[in-house]
Amino acid sequence: MKPESFLPDEYRPAEDEPFMNDRQLEYFRRKLVAWKNDILAESRDTIEALQDSTRNIPDVTDRASEETDRAIELRTRDRQRKLVSKIDSALRRIENGEYGYCEVTGEPISLKRLDARPIATMSLEAQERHERREKVHRDD
Repeated sequence: MKPESFLPDEYRPAEDEPFMNDRQLEYFRRKLVAWKNDILAESRDTIEALQDSTRNIPDVTDRASEETDRAIELRTRDRQRKLVSKIDSALRRIENGEYGYCEVTGEPISLKRLDARPIATMSLEAQERHERREKVHRDD
């Protein structure tokens, strides 16, 4: 697949075309890269804001409130850091020709699922089975 592949802005993967053809792969690659870039830009903004807002607040309640806000922001950024890792993994699967196929069954993951969650590694059915097993084991 060539990164410079022509892809119209209005293109959306369709069920009536070959699964994971070059256009679909390029569509999902661009979607993942844009998502990753958005997350990284938000992270940079957060770091800058945290550095700029470092100040001595005399009121204990105000200081506690600001520290709570910072803790929430840092937790959010940690979740997004993990998400970037999943995005990178999906991009590697595109490069390796493994993207769009369930890691459990090997069956294609639906285009609707991939469009909604481009980092998906399992088909909806496999994901549901996984979650049911996880729930059963947690209840023990």
